[in-house]
Amino acid sequence: MAVMAEVSTTTGAALRSPASPAPVKEGDAEKLWFIEEMTSDVDAVQERVLAEILARNADTEYLTNCGLAGATDRATFRAKVPMATYEDLQPYIRRIADGDRSPILSGHPVSEFLTSSGTSAGERKLMPTIEDELNRRQLLYSLQMPVMNLYVPGMDKGKALHFLFVKSETRTPGGLAARPVLTSYYKSNHFKNRPFDAYNNYTSPTAAILCADAFQSMYAQMVCGLVQRHDVLRVGAVFASGLLRAIRFLQLNWEQLAADIETGALTPRVADPSVREAVAGLLRPDPELAAVIRAECSSGDWAGIITRIWPNTKYLDVIVTGAMAQYIPTLKYYSGGLPMACTMYASSECYFGLNLRPMCDPSEVSYTLMPNMCYFEFLPMDAAASGGDARQLVDLARVELGREYELVITTYAGLNRYRVGDVLQVTGFHNSAPQFRFVRRKNVLLSIESDKTDEAELQRAVERASALLRPHGAAVVEYTSQAYTKSIPGHYVIYWELLAKTPADGEAVDRETLDQCCLQMEEALNSVYRQSRVADGSIGPLEIRVVRSGTFEELMDYAISRGASINQYKVPRCVTFPPIIELLDSRVVSSHFSPALPHWTPGQRNDD
Repeated sequence: MAVMAEVSTTTGAALRSPASPAPVKEGDAEKLWFIEEMTSDVDAVQERVLAEILARNADTEYLTNCGLAGATDRATFRAKVPMATYEDLQPYIRRIADGDRSPILSGHPVSEFLTSSGTSAGERKLMPTIEDELNRRQLLYSLQMPVMNLYVPGMDKGKALHFLFVKSETRTPGGLAARPVLTSYYKSNHFKNRPFDAYNNYTSPTAAILCADAFQSMYAQMVCGLVQRHDVLRVGAVFASGLLRAIRFLQLNWEQLAADIETGALTPRVADPSVREAVAGLLRPDPELAAVIRAECSSGDWAGIITRIWPNTKYLDVIVTGAMAQYIPTLKYYSGGLPMACTMYASSECYFGLNLRPMCDPSEVSYTLMPNMCYFEFLPMDAAASGGDARQLVDLARVELGREYELVITTYAGLNRYRVGDVLQVTGFHNSAPQFRFVRRKNVLLSIESDKTDEAELQRAVERASALLRPHGAAVVEYTSQAYTKSIPGHYVIYWELLAKTPADGEAVDRETLDQCCLQMEEALNSVYRQSRVADGSIGPLEIRVVRSGTFEELMDYAISRGASINQYKVPRCVTFPPIIELLDSRVVSSHFSPALPHWTPGQRNDD
């Protein structure tokens, strides 16, 4: 054991930034050694993982249909098993969802479905999972803090204020649960019965996290975080947007929160008995703390509010890569410039890897894929652009520095050569393990939080809404969009240029009709978007900004002046470049918001 500790201390040095000479904690040595072991010969680990997956799933209908005949070697796998999309697997998944318990995709029983925020035909994708996947996820979680401890000492001396939430779940016709991956994890015994860990000591009681009512859960977590304000060493949520929603919640509810803390009595608006009981164990009359909250929140100055309320916070624990990068300036404003740690890369399909330099700038975040999690392959983006061919797939150990790839995975739960839809760029290596920057989700146009809207879906929504204009003799001649995140929660903004048969017709489109157009667009968007609007409150009402005639011609002129080809110019369906947004906003003649919530019910089938 002494030899292991000595080697592991060297391991810590390999992971550590030279600017952060924190010693390796005794309890962390084994975890850090595991990371070194897994990344030292990724090709050997990957070969073993693939053989394990193919052996345990050898008798499945899917691999039998591929003609694998029990083979577990890479050459046969590459020759026989095609790349697959969700649409390819959907018939198999539907049979499992409907109750077929034969080994269709997995040799182990499917325990539940994890609902992916990526959508198929407008609804959540259902990802089959098996019991021992929880162990792999738990393993990756257990590696996060040993890495963080190398950079930020003393994290065991306080608590984490993490705003964690469960979302609604359904059951498939065959009786299996269908729910988001984090909801599955928080409701698991791994989480609910976890042993005490000084590095993952949350201010939020488990009962508050598991409360399905978004207001009650947020309120209880916020009041507990305020009561323990001096214990808080890190503040976070899964996504940057979730943390900003918590700040917005504080802006709207600080007076009631202060009143509860002053009297030591929780508002009746939190009615869940288990939540009330959990909070009662922490809430005591504290007029002094109530006065601090009132002083900090009543002035209207919210700059640096996180460090003013929680003065010992060392960093924010949030995902700010991909679509979440749009929230970085706002988080810097509210936190007074605290570092932001993106610690892990995961999805509903599988958990993938870790950021071994968690305190780096958000623009430099790269993830080291852990080769024991699944079998990784990569489709070069130039090949993906032309449709892609399984013969062009590259193994984890053979990716090239600087190149972009689409991620393709084979999992223990029975996804074989599955195209995840994430585009990654190779940025470097840790030992022999490649490190990747998350570039984007393929084909995603708009995203505020877990929602993902592509160009075809936006087009359908515009077509549905513009039907309301026809009785007025008007039509949408051109449109574009942006994900507006300067307000909390963020919302979709759609720019419309209208064409009228006569000038008088254009003026005849009344405000109420255009407001209804907003709602019709929302009704046409997928269930992930509508759940975010109705149940989670994480997206605000959709907005249509009508621009004056000729605006999109000006947009084209601007693009051509910057070097675009007049023959190849296409109107961008989403805009992010500030000068273009400024041009559009300067031409707005009227703004309209959705007047109501779109329809969404938790009981709707997710696989239709």
